[in-house]
Amino acid sequence: MLTRPDLVPPKPTLQFEQELWERGIRFIGGVDEVGRGPLAGPVVAGAVVLNADDAANWSGMFTDSKQMTEAQRETAFEALVAAGVSHAVGACSSDEIDAIGIAAATKLAMGRAVEGLDPQPQHLLIDALKLEGIELPQTSIIKGDAVSMSIAAASVIAKVTRDRLMASVFEEQFPVYGFASHKGYGTAAHMAALREHGPCDIHRSSFRPVREAILRR
Repeated sequence: MLTRPDLVPPKPTLQFEQELWERGIRFIGGVDEVGRGPLAGPVVAGAVVLNADDAANWSGMFTDSKQMTEAQRETAFEALVAAGVSHAVGACSSDEIDAIGIAAATKLAMGRAVEGLDPQPQHLLIDALKLEGIELPQTSIIKGDAVSMSIAAASVIAKVTRDRLMASVFEEQFPVYGFASHKGYGTAAHMAALREHGPCDIHRSSFRPVREAILRR
Protein backbone atom coordinates (compact mmCIF):
# COMPACT_ATOMS: atom_id res chain seq x y z
CA MET A 1 0.00 0.00 0.00
CA LEU A 2 1.43 3.35 -1.02
CA THR A 3 1.63 6.14 1.53
CA ARG A 4 0.89 9.67 0.40
CA PRO A 5 3.92 11.88 1.13
CA ASP A 6 1.75 14.53 2.75
CA LEU A 7 0.57 11.97 5.32
CA VAL A 8 4.08 11.01 6.46
CA PRO A 9 4.94 12.80 9.73
CA PRO A 10 7.52 15.50 8.99
CA LYS A 11 10.93 15.45 10.64
CA PRO A 12 12.11 18.64 12.33
CA THR A 13 14.71 20.60 10.39
CA LEU A 14 16.71 23.78 10.85
CA GLN A 15 14.92 25.64 8.06
CA PHE A 16 13.41 28.33 10.28
CA GLU A 17 16.58 28.65 12.36
CA GLN A 18 18.82 28.85 9.27
CA GLU A 19 16.80 31.70 7.81
CA LEU A 20 17.28 33.67 11.01
CA TRP A 21 20.98 32.81 11.35
CA GLU A 22 21.54 34.06 7.81
CA ARG A 23 20.03 37.39 8.90
CA GLY A 24 22.60 37.66 11.67
CA ILE A 25 20.28 36.55 14.47
CA ARG A 26 22.50 34.26 16.52
CA PHE A 27 20.43 33.27 19.55
CA ILE A 28 17.12 31.64 18.62
CA GLY A 29 14.88 30.24 21.33
CA GLY A 30 12.62 27.31 20.60
CA VAL A 31 9.64 27.14 22.99
CA ASP A 32 7.03 24.44 23.61
CA GLU A 33 4.81 23.16 26.42
CA VAL A 34 3.32 19.94 27.74
CA GLY A 35 0.53 19.25 30.16
CA ARG A 36 -2.41 21.33 28.97
CA GLY A 37 -4.80 18.38 29.03
CA PRO A 38 -4.17 16.53 32.31
CA LEU A 39 -6.52 16.76 35.26
CA ALA A 40 -3.65 17.13 37.72
CA GLY A 41 -0.19 18.65 37.95
CA PRO A 42 1.44 21.67 36.38
CA VAL A 43 1.68 22.80 32.81
CA VAL A 44 5.39 22.84 31.95
CA ALA A 45 7.20 24.73 29.20
CA GLY A 46 10.66 24.16 27.80
CA ALA A 47 12.93 26.64 26.03
CA VAL A 48 16.10 25.80 24.12
CA VAL A 49 18.78 27.78 22.27
CA LEU A 50 20.74 25.57 19.87
CA ASN A 51 24.24 26.68 18.93
CA ALA A 52 24.38 27.47 15.23
CA ASP A 53 27.82 25.84 14.95
CA ASP A 54 26.71 22.39 16.08
CA ALA A 55 22.92 22.41 15.65
CA ALA A 56 23.16 20.07 12.66
CA ASN A 57 24.52 17.38 14.98
CA TRP A 58 21.06 17.04 16.50
CA SER A 59 19.46 16.03 13.21
CA GLY A 60 17.33 12.93 13.60
CA MET A 61 17.35 12.98 17.41
CA PHE A 62 14.16 14.97 17.91
CA THR A 63 10.62 15.06 16.76
CA ASP A 64 7.39 15.98 18.52
CA SER A 65 8.03 14.53 21.99
CA LYS A 66 4.58 12.91 22.00
CA GLN A 67 5.68 10.79 19.02
CA MET A 68 8.86 9.59 20.75
CA THR A 69 9.12 6.68 23.15
CA GLU A 70 10.02 7.38 26.77
CA ALA A 71 13.47 5.90 26.18
CA GLN A 72 14.02 8.12 23.13
CA ARG A 73 12.98 11.22 25.07
CA GLU A 74 15.25 10.35 27.98
CA THR A 75 18.20 9.77 25.64
CA ALA A 76 17.63 13.06 23.84
CA PHE A 77 17.18 14.94 27.13
CA GLU A 78 20.40 13.58 28.59
CA ALA A 79 22.27 14.35 25.37
CA LEU A 80 21.12 17.98 25.46
CA VAL A 81 22.14 18.35 29.09
CA ALA A 82 25.52 16.62 28.58
CA ALA A 83 26.29 18.86 25.61
CA GLY A 84 25.61 21.97 27.66
CA VAL A 85 22.86 23.18 25.34
CA SER A 86 21.22 26.29 26.78
CA HIS A 87 17.82 25.28 28.09
CA ALA A 88 15.32 26.24 30.77
CA VAL A 89 11.92 25.21 32.05
CA GLY A 90 8.98 27.17 33.36
CA ALA A 91 5.80 25.93 34.97
CA CYS A 92 2.41 26.98 36.27
CA SER A 93 0.90 25.05 39.15
CA SER A 94 -2.60 23.64 39.28
CA ASP A 95 -3.59 26.53 41.56
CA GLU A 96 -2.39 29.04 38.97
CA ILE A 97 -4.21 27.15 36.23
CA ASP A 98 -7.42 27.30 38.25
CA ALA A 99 -6.94 31.01 38.91
CA ILE A 100 -6.18 32.26 35.40
CA GLY A 101 -7.19 29.44 33.04
CA ILE A 102 -5.09 26.93 31.14
CA ALA A 103 -4.48 29.17 28.10
CA ALA A 104 -3.05 32.03 30.16
CA ALA A 105 -1.15 29.61 32.38
CA THR A 106 0.45 27.99 29.34
CA LYS A 107 1.74 31.34 28.11
CA LEU A 108 2.94 32.27 31.60
CA ALA A 109 4.89 29.01 31.85
CA MET A 110 6.43 29.67 28.45
CA GLY A 111 7.43 33.18 29.52
CA ARG A 112 9.08 31.80 32.64
CA ALA A 113 11.05 29.31 30.56
CA VAL A 114 12.26 32.05 28.20
CA GLU A 115 13.32 34.20 31.16
CA GLY A 116 15.50 31.35 32.38
CA LEU A 117 17.57 31.08 29.20
CA ASP A 118 21.21 32.14 29.19
CA PRO A 119 22.05 33.61 26.76
CA GLN A 120 18.75 35.36 26.28
CA PRO A 121 17.31 34.74 22.80
CA GLN A 122 17.00 37.42 20.14
CA HIS A 123 14.08 35.68 18.42
CA LEU A 124 11.58 33.04 19.49
CA LEU A 125 10.17 30.11 17.56
CA ILE A 126 7.00 29.01 19.37
CA ASP A 127 4.67 26.11 18.83
CA ALA A 128 1.35 27.62 17.73
CA LEU A 129 1.25 30.51 20.22
CA LYS A 130 2.18 34.18 20.53
CA LEU A 131 3.51 35.49 23.84
CA GLU A 132 2.05 38.96 24.15
CA GLY A 133 3.93 39.78 27.36
CA ILE A 134 7.41 39.22 25.91
CA GLU A 135 8.98 41.97 23.86
CA LEU A 136 10.97 39.76 21.53
CA PRO A 137 10.44 39.04 17.83
CA GLN A 138 8.48 35.82 17.57
CA THR A 139 7.47 33.32 14.94
CA SER A 140 4.46 31.16 15.76
CA ILE A 141 4.58 27.85 13.90
CA ILE A 142 1.63 25.46 13.69
CA LYS A 143 2.83 21.98 14.69
CA GLY A 144 6.17 23.60 15.32
CA ASP A 145 7.49 20.65 17.30
CA ALA A 146 7.21 18.54 14.15
CA VAL A 147 9.07 20.92 11.84
CA SER A 148 11.50 23.04 13.91
CA MET A 149 14.42 21.34 15.62
CA SER A 150 14.60 24.02 18.32
CA ILE A 151 10.92 23.64 19.19
CA ALA A 152 11.20 19.84 19.11
CA ALA A 153 14.15 20.01 21.52
CA ALA A 154 12.13 22.29 23.80
CA SER A 155 9.24 19.81 23.75
CA VAL A 156 11.60 17.06 24.90
CA ILE A 157 12.91 19.21 27.75
CA ALA A 158 9.36 20.03 28.85
CA LYS A 159 8.00 16.49 28.51
CA VAL A 160 10.81 14.74 30.36
CA THR A 161 10.81 17.35 33.12
CA ARG A 162 7.06 17.07 33.70
CA ASP A 163 6.97 13.27 33.47
CA ARG A 164 9.78 12.96 36.00
CA LEU A 165 8.02 15.33 38.37
CA MET A 166 4.74 13.44 38.16
CA ALA A 167 6.43 10.03 38.51
CA SER A 168 8.61 10.93 41.48
CA VAL A 169 7.55 13.89 43.64
CA PHE A 170 3.80 13.68 43.12
CA GLU A 171 3.71 9.89 43.01
CA GLU A 172 5.36 9.85 46.44
CA GLN A 173 3.10 12.58 47.85
CA PHE A 174 -0.17 11.15 46.50
CA PRO A 175 0.41 7.43 45.81
CA VAL A 176 -3.27 6.42 45.59
CA TYR A 177 -3.73 8.16 42.23
CA GLY A 178 -1.02 6.39 40.22
CA PHE A 179 0.54 9.55 38.79
CA ALA A 180 3.66 7.62 37.77
CA SER A 181 1.66 5.66 35.20
CA HIS A 182 -0.66 8.27 33.69
CA LYS A 183 1.08 11.58 34.56
CA GLY A 184 -2.23 13.19 35.53
CA TYR A 185 -4.17 12.48 32.33
CA GLY A 186 -7.75 11.28 32.62
CA THR A 187 -7.20 7.55 32.16
CA ALA A 188 -9.69 5.00 33.42
CA ALA A 189 -7.45 4.18 36.39
CA HIS A 190 -7.05 7.85 37.26
CA MET A 191 -10.78 8.50 37.03
CA ALA A 192 -11.48 5.50 39.26
CA ALA A 193 -9.02 6.81 41.87
CA LEU A 194 -10.52 10.29 41.61
CA ARG A 195 -14.01 8.92 42.23
CA GLU A 196 -12.83 6.84 45.18
CA HIS A 197 -10.56 9.34 46.91
CA GLY A 198 -11.68 12.71 45.61
CA PRO A 199 -9.18 15.30 44.35
CA CYS A 200 -5.82 16.03 45.95
CA ASP A 201 -3.84 19.28 46.15
CA ILE A 202 -2.51 19.09 42.59
CA HIS A 203 -5.81 18.35 40.86
CA ARG A 204 -7.17 21.14 38.68
CA SER A 205 -10.51 22.00 40.27
CA SER A 206 -11.48 24.16 37.27
CA PHE A 207 -11.48 21.09 34.99
CA ARG A 208 -14.92 19.52 34.67
CA PRO A 209 -14.11 15.90 35.75
CA VAL A 210 -12.41 17.22 38.89
CA ARG A 211 -15.30 19.62 39.64
CA GLU A 212 -17.72 16.76 39.31
CA ALA A 213 -15.65 14.62 41.67
CA ILE A 214 -15.71 17.46 44.21
CA LEU A 215 -19.49 17.86 43.90
CA ARG A 216 -20.06 14.13 44.34
CA ARG A 217 -18.20 14.26 47.63
